[in-house]
Amino acid sequence: MVLEKQIRVLPEVASDIGSIKGYILDEGLADAGSLHGIRVLKRSIDARHRTIYVNLTVRLYINEAMEEGLFTPIEYRNVDDCPCAIVVGAGPGGLFAALKLIELGVRPIVIERGKDVHSRRKDISQISRSHKVDPESNYSFGEGGAGAFSDGKLYTRSKKRGDSEKILKVFCQHGADSNILIDAHPHIGTNRLPSVIESMRETIIRCGGEVHFQTKMTGLLIQGNKVEGVEVVKIGPSGVVSSEMYGPVILATGHSARDVYRWLSSHEVEIESKGLAVGARLEHPAVLIDRIQYHNKNGKGRYLPTAEYSFVGQVSGRGVYSFCMCPGGTVVPAASGPEQLVVNGMSSSERNSPWSNSGMVVELRVEDLHSPQLLDDSAIQHINNRLSVESKTWNPSDSLSMMYLQEYLEELAWLQGNRRQTAPSQRMSDFVNNHISGSLPESSYSAGLISTPMHFWLPQFVSKRLQEGFKQFGNRSKGFLTNEACLIGMESRTSSPVRIIRDRETLQHIRLEGLFPCGEGAGYAGGIVSAGIDGERCAEKCFFYLKNNC
Repeated sequence: MVLEKQIRVLPEVASDIGSIKGYILDEGLADAGSLHGIRVLKRSIDARHRTIYVNLTVRLYINEAMEEGLFTPIEYRNVDDCPCAIVVGAGPGGLFAALKLIELGVRPIVIERGKDVHSRRKDISQISRSHKVDPESNYSFGEGGAGAFSDGKLYTRSKKRGDSEKILKVFCQHGADSNILIDAHPHIGTNRLPSVIESMRETIIRCGGEVHFQTKMTGLLIQGNKVEGVEVVKIGPSGVVSSEMYGPVILATGHSARDVYRWLSSHEVEIESKGLAVGARLEHPAVLIDRIQYHNKNGKGRYLPTAEYSFVGQVSGRGVYSFCMCPGGTVVPAASGPEQLVVNGMSSSERNSPWSNSGMVVELRVEDLHSPQLLDDSAIQHINNRLSVESKTWNPSDSLSMMYLQEYLEELAWLQGNRRQTAPSQRMSDFVNNHISGSLPESSYSAGLISTPMHFWLPQFVSKRLQEGFKQFGNRSKGFLTNEACLIGMESRTSSPVRIIRDRETLQHIRLEGLFPCGEGAGYAGGIVSAGIDGERCAEKCFFYLKNNC
Protein backbone atom coordinates (compact mmCIF):
# COMPACT_ATOMS: atom_id res chain seq x y z
CA MET A 1 0.00 0.00 0.00
CA VAL A 2 1.15 3.53 -0.81
CA LEU A 3 -0.07 6.48 1.26
CA GLU A 4 0.48 10.21 0.84
CA LYS A 5 0.52 12.36 3.97
CA GLN A 6 0.87 16.07 4.71
CA ILE A 7 3.13 16.74 7.69
CA ARG A 8 4.40 19.92 9.34
CA VAL A 9 7.80 19.67 10.99
CA LEU A 10 10.64 21.81 12.32
CA PRO A 11 13.48 22.60 9.87
CA GLU A 12 15.93 20.29 11.63
CA VAL A 13 13.50 17.39 11.17
CA ALA A 14 12.86 18.21 7.51
CA SER A 15 16.60 18.27 6.78
CA ASP A 16 17.11 14.53 7.30
CA ILE A 17 15.10 11.55 6.02
CA GLY A 18 15.90 9.62 9.20
CA SER A 19 14.38 12.39 11.33
CA ILE A 20 11.32 12.48 9.06
CA LYS A 21 10.93 8.73 9.57
CA GLY A 22 11.20 9.18 13.33
CA TYR A 23 8.48 11.85 13.24
CA ILE A 24 6.16 9.63 11.19
CA LEU A 25 6.62 6.71 13.57
CA ASP A 26 6.18 8.92 16.66
CA GLU A 27 2.95 10.36 15.23
CA GLY A 28 1.58 6.89 14.52
CA LEU A 29 1.30 7.46 10.77
CA ALA A 30 2.98 4.09 10.20
CA ASP A 31 4.72 1.37 12.23
CA ALA A 32 8.36 0.47 11.90
CA GLY A 33 7.75 -3.08 10.73
CA SER A 34 5.59 -2.19 7.75
CA LEU A 35 7.22 1.11 6.64
CA HIS A 36 9.53 0.12 3.78
CA GLY A 37 10.32 3.56 2.45
CA ILE A 38 9.59 7.29 2.50
CA ARG A 39 9.75 9.72 -0.42
CA VAL A 40 9.42 13.48 -0.04
CA LEU A 41 7.20 14.79 -2.87
CA LYS A 42 6.79 18.48 -1.99
CA ARG A 43 8.51 20.86 0.41
CA SER A 44 7.74 24.45 1.39
CA ILE A 45 8.75 26.76 4.24
CA ASP A 46 6.16 28.48 6.41
CA ALA A 47 7.88 31.54 7.89
CA ARG A 48 4.75 33.52 8.75
CA HIS A 49 5.21 33.09 12.49
CA ARG A 50 8.10 33.21 14.92
CA THR A 51 8.46 29.44 14.93
CA ILE A 52 9.42 28.33 11.42
CA TYR A 53 7.94 25.12 10.04
CA VAL A 54 8.48 23.11 6.89
CA ASN A 55 5.43 21.65 5.16
CA LEU A 56 6.09 18.29 3.55
CA THR A 57 4.06 16.00 1.34
CA VAL A 58 5.47 12.51 1.83
CA ARG A 59 4.71 9.17 0.21
CA LEU A 60 4.81 6.21 2.57
CA TYR A 61 5.44 2.71 1.24
CA ILE A 62 3.62 0.32 3.56
CA ASN A 63 4.63 -3.31 3.00
CA GLU A 64 5.69 -2.27 -0.47
CA ALA A 65 9.05 -1.48 -2.06
CA MET A 66 9.82 2.05 -3.29
CA GLU A 67 9.97 2.53 -7.04
CA GLU A 68 13.18 3.95 -8.46
CA GLY A 69 13.36 7.62 -9.37
CA LEU A 70 10.83 10.44 -9.31
CA PHE A 71 9.97 10.29 -13.00
CA THR A 72 10.21 8.23 -16.18
CA PRO A 73 12.71 9.69 -18.67
CA ILE A 74 11.45 10.71 -22.11
CA GLU A 75 12.70 8.58 -24.99
CA TYR A 76 13.81 10.96 -27.73
CA ARG A 77 13.66 9.40 -31.20
CA ASN A 78 15.99 9.74 -34.16
CA VAL A 79 14.67 12.36 -36.60
CA ASP A 80 17.38 12.26 -39.28
CA ASP A 81 14.91 11.60 -42.11
CA CYS A 82 12.00 13.65 -40.78
CA PRO A 83 10.66 17.01 -42.02
CA CYS A 84 12.43 20.10 -40.68
CA ALA A 85 11.36 23.12 -38.66
CA ILE A 86 13.54 26.12 -37.85
CA VAL A 87 13.83 27.29 -34.24
CA VAL A 88 15.23 30.80 -33.90
CA GLY A 89 16.82 31.18 -30.48
CA ALA A 90 18.35 28.69 -28.03
CA GLY A 91 16.81 30.06 -24.86
CA PRO A 92 14.31 27.99 -22.85
CA GLY A 93 11.51 28.58 -25.37
CA GLY A 94 13.67 27.45 -28.28
CA LEU A 95 15.32 24.50 -26.52
CA PHE A 96 12.04 23.05 -25.26
CA ALA A 97 10.46 23.63 -28.68
CA ALA A 98 13.32 21.70 -30.28
CA LEU A 99 13.07 18.78 -27.84
CA LYS A 100 9.30 18.61 -28.30
CA LEU A 101 9.70 18.60 -32.08
CA ILE A 102 11.97 15.56 -31.72
CA GLU A 103 9.35 13.82 -29.58
CA LEU A 104 6.80 14.45 -32.34
CA GLY A 105 9.04 13.33 -35.21
CA VAL A 106 10.24 16.68 -36.58
CA ARG A 107 13.91 17.56 -37.13
CA PRO A 108 14.72 20.89 -35.43
CA ILE A 109 17.27 23.26 -36.91
CA VAL A 110 18.18 25.62 -34.08
CA ILE A 111 19.91 28.88 -34.92
CA GLU A 112 21.39 31.03 -32.18
CA ARG A 113 23.02 34.42 -32.74
CA GLY A 114 25.27 34.04 -29.70
CA LYS A 115 27.85 31.51 -28.60
CA ASP A 116 27.53 28.21 -26.77
CA VAL A 117 26.81 28.49 -23.06
CA HIS A 118 30.39 27.93 -21.90
CA SER A 119 31.98 30.32 -24.41
CA ARG A 120 29.53 33.00 -23.25
CA ARG A 121 31.21 33.07 -19.84
CA LYS A 122 34.37 34.70 -21.21
CA ASP A 123 32.43 37.47 -22.94
CA ILE A 124 30.26 38.06 -19.88
CA SER A 125 33.28 38.34 -17.60
CA GLN A 126 34.73 41.02 -19.89
CA ILE A 127 31.75 43.31 -19.28
CA SER A 128 32.89 44.02 -15.72
CA ARG A 129 36.61 44.03 -16.58
CA SER A 130 36.68 46.16 -19.73
CA HIS A 131 33.19 47.73 -19.58
CA LYS A 132 32.59 46.55 -23.15
CA VAL A 133 29.52 44.61 -24.21
CA ASP A 134 29.67 42.13 -27.10
CA PRO A 135 26.32 42.76 -28.85
CA GLU A 136 26.06 39.09 -29.87
CA SER A 137 27.36 37.37 -26.72
CA ASN A 138 26.21 38.70 -23.36
CA TYR A 139 23.75 37.98 -20.57
CA SER A 140 20.83 38.02 -23.05
CA PHE A 141 22.26 36.47 -26.23
CA GLY A 142 23.74 33.00 -26.45
CA GLU A 143 22.83 29.42 -25.65
CA GLY A 144 20.41 29.25 -22.74
CA GLY A 145 19.19 32.81 -23.28
CA ALA A 146 18.84 35.33 -20.46
CA GLY A 147 17.83 32.58 -18.01
CA ALA A 148 21.16 30.77 -18.23
CA PHE A 149 22.87 33.35 -16.02
CA SER A 150 20.03 34.47 -13.79
CA ASP A 151 19.78 31.80 -11.10
CA GLY A 152 17.68 29.29 -13.03
CA LYS A 153 14.58 30.13 -11.03
CA LEU A 154 11.79 27.74 -11.99
CA TYR A 155 8.80 29.00 -10.04
CA THR A 156 5.83 29.81 -12.27
CA ARG A 157 2.15 30.63 -12.01
CA SER A 158 1.56 29.52 -15.63
CA LYS A 159 0.47 26.00 -14.71
CA LYS A 160 -2.82 26.21 -16.62
CA ARG A 161 -1.01 26.84 -19.92
CA GLY A 162 0.73 23.49 -20.00
CA ASP A 163 2.60 20.79 -18.10
CA SER A 164 5.02 22.70 -15.87
CA GLU A 165 5.95 19.46 -14.09
CA LYS A 166 7.18 18.02 -17.38
CA ILE A 167 9.48 21.00 -17.91
CA LEU A 168 11.10 20.30 -14.54
CA LYS A 169 11.44 16.59 -15.37
CA VAL A 170 13.18 17.38 -18.67
CA PHE A 171 15.66 19.53 -16.74
CA CYS A 172 16.25 16.64 -14.31
CA GLN A 173 16.71 14.21 -17.20
CA HIS A 174 19.48 16.48 -18.44
CA GLY A 175 21.31 16.76 -15.14
CA ALA A 176 19.40 19.10 -12.81
CA ASP A 177 19.04 18.11 -9.16
CA SER A 178 15.77 16.25 -8.52
CA ASN A 179 15.04 18.66 -5.66
CA ILE A 180 13.51 20.97 -8.28
CA LEU A 181 10.60 18.50 -8.42
CA ILE A 182 10.08 18.89 -4.68
CA ASP A 183 10.73 22.47 -3.64
CA ALA A 184 7.91 25.02 -3.75
CA HIS A 185 10.30 27.61 -5.25
CA PRO A 186 12.72 25.47 -7.26
CA HIS A 187 15.95 26.76 -8.78
CA ILE A 188 18.95 25.15 -10.45
CA GLY A 189 21.63 27.78 -9.87
CA THR A 190 23.66 29.68 -12.40
CA ASN A 191 26.71 27.49 -11.70
CA ARG A 192 24.85 24.28 -12.63
CA LEU A 193 22.44 25.41 -15.32
CA PRO A 194 25.04 25.71 -18.13
CA SER A 195 25.88 21.99 -18.02
CA VAL A 196 22.15 21.16 -18.07
CA ILE A 197 21.66 23.36 -21.13
CA GLU A 198 24.67 21.76 -22.81
CA SER A 199 23.15 18.31 -22.19
CA MET A 200 19.89 19.42 -23.81
CA ARG A 201 21.84 20.55 -26.87
CA GLU A 202 23.62 17.19 -27.02
CA THR A 203 20.23 15.43 -27.02
CA ILE A 204 19.06 17.56 -29.94
CA ILE A 205 22.19 16.78 -31.98
CA ARG A 206 22.30 13.10 -31.05
CA CYS A 207 18.75 12.65 -32.31
CA GLY A 208 19.50 14.22 -35.69
CA GLY A 209 18.71 17.87 -35.04
CA GLU A 210 21.08 20.75 -35.75
CA VAL A 211 22.31 23.60 -33.54
CA HIS A 212 24.10 26.53 -35.20
CA PHE A 213 25.83 29.12 -33.00
CA GLN A 214 26.87 32.62 -34.08
CA THR A 215 24.13 32.34 -36.69
CA LYS A 216 21.88 35.38 -36.73
CA MET A 217 18.47 35.66 -38.34
CA THR A 218 18.40 38.83 -40.44
CA GLY A 219 14.91 38.39 -41.89
CA LEU A 220 12.03 36.09 -42.67
CA LEU A 221 11.47 34.58 -46.11
CA ILE A 222 7.88 35.53 -46.89
CA GLN A 223 5.87 34.50 -49.95
CA GLY A 224 2.36 35.96 -49.95
CA ASN A 225 0.92 35.13 -46.54
CA LYS A 226 3.35 32.33 -45.79
CA VAL A 227 6.73 32.19 -44.04
CA GLU A 228 8.95 29.73 -45.87
CA GLY A 229 12.15 30.14 -43.88
CA VAL A 230 14.76 32.62 -42.66
CA GLU A 231 17.68 34.63 -43.95
CA VAL A 232 20.77 34.24 -41.75
CA VAL A 233 24.34 35.42 -41.45
CA LYS A 234 26.89 33.10 -39.88
CA ILE A 235 30.13 34.29 -38.35
CA GLY A 236 32.85 31.74 -39.01
CA PRO A 237 36.62 31.40 -39.57
CA SER A 238 36.22 32.62 -43.15
CA GLY A 239 34.17 35.67 -42.15
CA VAL A 240 30.48 36.43 -42.42
CA VAL A 241 28.48 34.16 -44.73
CA SER A 242 24.86 34.81 -45.73
CA SER A 243 22.46 31.97 -46.47
CA GLU A 244 18.84 30.88 -46.35
CA MET A 245 17.16 28.10 -44.37
CA TYR A 246 13.76 26.70 -45.27
CA GLY A 247 10.91 25.41 -43.13
CA PRO A 248 8.24 26.68 -40.76
CA VAL A 249 9.70 29.01 -38.13
CA ILE A 250 9.35 28.99 -34.36
CA LEU A 251 10.50 32.49 -33.43
CA ALA A 252 11.89 32.33 -29.88
CA THR A 253 14.38 35.19 -29.87
CA GLY A 254 13.99 36.39 -26.27
CA HIS A 255 12.97 39.76 -24.88
CA SER A 256 16.09 41.69 -25.96
CA ALA A 257 16.22 41.01 -29.71
CA ARG A 258 15.38 44.58 -30.63
CA ASP A 259 16.74 44.23 -34.16
CA VAL A 260 14.12 41.52 -34.75
CA TYR A 261 11.34 43.81 -33.52
CA ARG A 262 12.61 46.58 -35.81
CA TRP A 263 12.67 44.21 -38.78
CA LEU A 264 9.13 43.00 -38.10
CA SER A 265 7.87 46.58 -37.76
CA SER A 266 9.57 47.79 -40.94
CA HIS A 267 8.14 44.83 -42.89
CA GLU A 268 4.62 45.39 -41.57
CA VAL A 269 4.47 42.14 -39.64
CA GLU A 270 1.74 42.73 -37.05
CA ILE A 271 3.14 43.49 -33.60
CA GLU A 272 1.97 45.68 -30.75
CA SER A 273 3.52 47.54 -27.86
CA LYS A 274 2.83 45.92 -24.48
CA GLY A 275 3.14 46.90 -20.86
CA LEU A 276 6.16 46.05 -18.75
CA ALA A 277 7.77 47.18 -15.49
CA VAL A 278 10.90 49.20 -14.77
CA GLY A 279 12.85 50.27 -11.70
CA ALA A 280 16.08 49.19 -10.04
CA ARG A 281 17.76 46.25 -8.35
CA LEU A 282 17.62 46.48 -4.55
CA GLU A 283 20.48 44.82 -2.69
CA HIS A 284 20.55 44.05 1.06
CA PRO A 285 23.05 42.14 3.19
CA ALA A 286 21.72 38.57 3.05
CA VAL A 287 21.92 38.18 6.84
CA LEU A 288 19.61 41.16 7.27
CA ILE A 289 16.95 39.58 5.04
CA ASP A 290 17.42 36.27 6.90
CA ARG A 291 16.82 38.01 10.25
CA ILE A 292 13.70 39.79 8.98
CA GLN A 293 12.11 36.83 7.22
CA TYR A 294 12.92 34.24 9.89
CA HIS A 295 12.18 36.55 12.87
CA ASN A 296 15.50 35.64 14.42
CA LYS A 297 18.44 37.90 15.26
CA ASN A 298 20.77 35.00 14.44
CA GLY A 299 19.48 34.73 10.89
CA LYS A 300 18.74 31.48 9.09
CA GLY A 301 20.65 29.12 11.36
CA ARG A 302 21.88 25.72 10.24
CA TYR A 303 18.79 24.16 8.67
CA LEU A 304 17.08 26.93 6.72
CA PRO A 305 18.00 28.21 3.25
CA THR A 306 18.90 31.84 2.56
CA ALA A 307 15.65 33.74 2.94
CA GLU A 308 13.47 34.96 0.08
CA TYR A 309 10.87 37.70 0.07
CA SER A 310 8.05 38.83 -2.17
CA PHE A 311 6.35 42.22 -2.00
CA VAL A 312 3.41 43.52 -3.99
CA GLY A 313 1.71 46.88 -3.53
CA GLN A 314 -0.39 49.49 -5.28
CA VAL A 315 0.66 53.13 -5.55
CA SER A 316 -1.40 55.67 -7.49
CA GLY A 317 -3.12 53.01 -9.53
CA ARG A 318 -0.01 51.06 -10.57
CA GLY A 319 1.59 47.94 -9.19
CA VAL A 320 4.89 48.20 -7.34
CA TYR A 321 6.50 44.85 -6.67
CA SER A 322 9.62 42.77 -6.19
CA PHE A 323 10.78 40.80 -9.21
CA CYS A 324 13.22 37.93 -9.74
CA MET A 325 14.39 37.80 -6.11
CA CYS A 326 17.88 36.29 -5.72
CA PRO A 327 18.66 35.20 -2.15
CA GLY A 328 22.38 34.94 -1.53
CA GLY A 329 22.97 36.27 -5.04
CA THR A 330 24.82 38.87 -7.07
CA VAL A 331 23.85 41.80 -9.27
CA VAL A 332 25.26 41.58 -12.80
CA PRO A 333 25.61 43.92 -15.81
CA ALA A 334 23.03 42.68 -18.34
CA ALA A 335 23.21 45.13 -21.24
CA SER A 336 23.00 43.61 -24.73
CA GLY A 337 24.58 46.45 -26.67
CA PRO A 338 26.55 49.70 -26.47
CA GLU A 339 25.34 52.79 -24.60
CA GLN A 340 23.06 50.72 -22.34
CA LEU A 341 23.19 50.03 -18.64
CA VAL A 342 20.94 47.22 -17.48
CA VAL A 343 21.25 45.11 -14.33
CA ASN A 344 19.91 41.71 -13.39
CA GLY A 345 20.32 39.28 -10.51
CA MET A 346 21.57 35.72 -10.23
CA SER A 347 22.46 33.13 -7.59
CA SER A 348 24.52 29.98 -7.49
CA SER A 349 22.89 26.73 -6.43
CA GLU A 350 24.23 27.25 -2.88
CA ARG A 351 22.88 30.83 -2.67
CA ASN A 352 25.77 31.68 -0.40
CA SER A 353 26.71 35.23 -1.44
CA PRO A 354 26.78 37.80 1.41
CA TRP A 355 24.05 39.74 -0.40
CA SER A 356 20.46 39.22 -1.47
CA ASN A 357 18.85 41.23 -4.25
CA SER A 358 15.58 41.70 -6.07
CA GLY A 359 14.25 43.81 -8.88
CA MET A 360 11.97 46.52 -7.50
CA VAL A 361 9.77 47.73 -10.30
CA VAL A 362 6.77 49.85 -11.21
CA GLU A 363 4.10 48.65 -13.60
CA LEU A 364 3.91 50.61 -16.86
CA ARG A 365 0.96 50.42 -19.21
CA VAL A 366 0.95 51.51 -22.83
CA GLU A 367 -1.30 54.47 -22.02
CA ASP A 368 1.32 55.73 -19.55
CA LEU A 369 3.53 56.68 -22.50
CA HIS A 370 1.38 59.82 -22.80
CA SER A 371 2.21 60.91 -19.22
CA PRO A 372 4.62 63.86 -18.85
CA GLN A 373 5.70 62.36 -15.51
CA LEU A 374 7.09 59.42 -17.46
CA LEU A 375 8.38 61.26 -20.53
CA ASP A 376 8.78 65.03 -20.35
CA ASP A 377 9.77 67.25 -23.26
CA SER A 378 13.50 66.76 -22.73
CA ALA A 379 13.06 62.96 -22.66
CA ILE A 380 11.04 63.03 -25.88
CA GLN A 381 13.71 65.18 -27.52
CA HIS A 382 16.36 62.67 -26.40
CA ILE A 383 14.35 59.82 -27.94
CA ASN A 384 13.82 61.79 -31.16
CA ASN A 385 17.55 62.36 -31.47
CA ARG A 386 18.00 58.59 -31.35
CA LEU A 387 15.14 57.90 -33.76
CA SER A 388 16.40 60.38 -36.33
CA VAL A 389 18.80 57.74 -37.70
CA GLU A 390 15.71 55.61 -38.45
CA SER A 391 13.87 58.58 -40.02
CA LYS A 392 11.26 58.35 -37.27
CA THR A 393 9.89 60.58 -34.52
CA TRP A 394 8.36 59.77 -31.16
CA ASN A 395 4.79 58.49 -31.34
CA PRO A 396 3.24 56.87 -28.24
CA SER A 397 1.00 54.81 -30.54
CA ASP A 398 3.96 53.26 -32.40
CA SER A 399 4.18 49.48 -31.94
CA LEU A 400 7.79 49.95 -30.77
CA SER A 401 7.08 52.83 -28.38
CA MET A 402 7.62 50.84 -25.17
CA MET A 403 10.88 49.53 -26.57
CA TYR A 404 12.00 53.11 -27.29
CA LEU A 405 11.22 53.96 -23.65
CA GLN A 406 13.37 51.02 -22.51
CA GLU A 407 16.23 52.21 -24.68
CA TYR A 408 15.93 55.75 -23.33
CA LEU A 409 16.01 54.63 -19.69
CA GLU A 410 18.98 52.33 -20.27
CA GLU A 411 20.96 55.07 -22.01
CA LEU A 412 20.04 57.46 -19.20
CA ALA A 413 21.49 54.99 -16.68
CA TRP A 414 24.60 54.56 -18.85
CA LEU A 415 25.14 58.30 -18.90
CA GLN A 416 24.74 58.42 -15.10
CA GLY A 417 27.34 55.64 -14.89
CA ASN A 418 29.90 57.84 -16.68
CA ARG A 419 29.33 56.07 -20.03
CA ARG A 420 30.59 52.78 -18.62
CA GLN A 421 29.02 49.75 -16.97
CA THR A 422 29.57 51.45 -13.60
CA ALA A 423 26.04 51.34 -12.22
CA PRO A 424 24.24 54.35 -10.72
CA SER A 425 23.34 53.63 -7.11
CA GLN A 426 21.78 55.20 -4.01
CA ARG A 427 21.19 54.00 -0.49
CA MET A 428 17.58 52.92 0.02
CA SER A 429 16.55 55.32 2.81
CA ASP A 430 18.34 58.18 1.05
CA PHE A 431 16.32 57.44 -2.07
CA VAL A 432 13.05 57.46 -0.16
CA ASN A 433 13.96 60.74 1.59
CA ASN A 434 15.43 62.51 -1.48
CA HIS A 435 18.92 62.61 0.01
CA ILE A 436 22.18 62.23 -1.85
CA SER A 437 24.24 59.25 -0.64
CA GLY A 438 27.66 60.41 0.48
CA SER A 439 28.91 56.83 0.39
CA LEU A 440 27.66 53.46 -0.77
CA PRO A 441 27.71 50.07 0.98
CA GLU A 442 29.77 47.16 -0.30
CA SER A 443 28.07 45.44 -3.21
CA SER A 444 28.17 42.26 -5.28
CA TYR A 445 28.08 44.32 -8.49
CA SER A 446 31.57 43.68 -9.87
CA ALA A 447 31.63 46.49 -12.47
CA GLY A 448 31.45 49.08 -9.68
CA LEU A 449 28.88 51.55 -8.36
CA ILE A 450 28.67 55.33 -8.54
CA SER A 451 26.53 57.40 -6.19
CA THR A 452 23.85 59.32 -8.08
CA PRO A 453 20.53 60.91 -7.02
CA MET A 454 18.24 58.27 -8.52
CA HIS A 455 15.24 59.99 -6.94
CA PHE A 456 16.04 62.93 -9.21
CA TRP A 457 16.91 61.48 -12.61
CA LEU A 458 14.50 58.53 -12.72
CA PRO A 459 11.15 59.58 -14.23
CA GLN A 460 8.85 60.82 -11.46
CA PHE A 461 6.23 58.31 -12.61
CA VAL A 462 8.65 55.59 -11.46
CA SER A 463 10.60 57.21 -8.59
CA LYS A 464 7.58 58.51 -6.63
CA ARG A 465 5.85 55.14 -6.80
CA LEU A 466 8.99 53.30 -5.77
CA GLN A 467 9.42 55.61 -2.80
CA GLU A 468 5.87 55.01 -1.59
CA GLY A 469 6.16 51.29 -2.29
CA PHE A 470 9.32 51.06 -0.18
CA LYS A 471 7.49 52.76 2.68
CA GLN A 472 4.71 50.18 2.43
CA PHE A 473 7.17 47.29 2.38
CA GLY A 474 9.13 48.78 5.28
CA ASN A 475 5.92 48.95 7.35
CA ARG A 476 5.21 45.29 6.63
CA SER A 477 8.73 44.08 7.40
CA LYS A 478 10.52 46.12 10.05
CA GLY A 479 14.13 46.71 9.09
CA PHE A 480 13.60 46.24 5.36
CA LEU A 481 13.68 49.99 4.63
CA THR A 482 17.27 50.77 5.57
CA ASN A 483 20.38 52.58 4.40
CA GLU A 484 22.24 49.28 4.63
CA ALA A 485 20.50 48.48 1.33
CA CYS A 486 21.11 50.23 -1.97
CA LEU A 487 19.34 50.64 -5.29
CA ILE A 488 21.31 49.74 -8.43
CA GLY A 489 19.99 50.85 -11.81
CA MET A 490 18.61 50.14 -14.36
CA GLU A 491 16.14 47.24 -14.05
CA SER A 492 14.30 47.41 -17.38
CA ARG A 493 14.27 43.94 -18.96
CA THR A 494 11.45 42.50 -16.87
CA SER A 495 9.62 41.33 -20.01
CA SER A 496 9.33 41.95 -23.72
CA PRO A 497 8.19 45.47 -24.68
CA VAL A 498 6.47 43.99 -27.75
CA ARG A 499 3.89 41.30 -28.45
CA ILE A 500 4.00 39.53 -31.82
CA ILE A 501 0.34 38.95 -32.48
CA ARG A 502 -0.63 35.31 -33.02
CA ASP A 503 -3.82 33.30 -33.43
CA ARG A 504 -5.06 31.89 -30.14
CA GLU A 505 -5.83 28.43 -31.55
CA THR A 506 -3.05 27.75 -34.06
CA LEU A 507 -0.38 29.88 -32.30
CA GLN A 508 0.65 31.10 -35.75
CA HIS A 509 1.06 34.76 -36.55
CA ILE A 510 -2.38 36.21 -37.30
CA ARG A 511 -1.49 36.81 -40.96
CA LEU A 512 1.57 34.72 -41.76
CA GLU A 513 1.21 30.94 -41.97
CA GLY A 514 4.22 28.96 -40.82
CA LEU A 515 5.38 31.56 -38.29
CA PHE A 516 4.99 30.61 -34.64
CA PRO A 517 5.94 33.52 -32.30
CA CYS A 518 7.14 31.85 -29.12
CA GLY A 519 8.04 32.51 -25.52
CA GLU A 520 9.06 35.62 -23.65
CA GLY A 521 10.38 37.49 -26.67
CA ALA A 522 7.05 37.17 -28.44
CA GLY A 523 5.18 38.44 -25.38
CA TYR A 524 3.66 35.11 -24.29
CA ALA A 525 5.79 34.01 -21.33
CA GLY A 526 7.57 35.36 -18.28
CA GLY A 527 10.38 33.16 -17.04
CA ILE A 528 12.13 29.88 -17.79
CA VAL A 529 9.28 27.45 -17.13
CA SER A 530 6.53 29.45 -18.84
CA ALA A 531 8.83 29.94 -21.85
CA GLY A 532 9.48 26.20 -21.92
CA ILE A 533 5.76 25.49 -21.79
CA ASP A 534 5.13 27.91 -24.66
CA GLY A 535 7.96 26.32 -26.63
CA GLU A 536 6.31 22.93 -26.32
CA ARG A 537 2.93 24.34 -27.34
CA CYS A 538 4.39 26.03 -30.41
CA ALA A 539 6.19 22.81 -31.35
CA GLU A 540 2.92 20.87 -31.21
CA LYS A 541 1.18 23.40 -33.46
CA CYS A 542 4.16 23.42 -35.83
CA PHE A 543 3.95 19.61 -36.06
CA PHE A 544 0.29 19.77 -37.06
CA TYR A 545 1.08 22.51 -39.57
CA LEU A 546 3.73 20.30 -41.20
CA LYS A 547 1.39 17.32 -41.14
CA ASN A 548 -1.31 19.25 -42.97
CA ASN A 549 0.95 21.05 -45.44
CA CYS A 550 3.57 18.48 -46.44
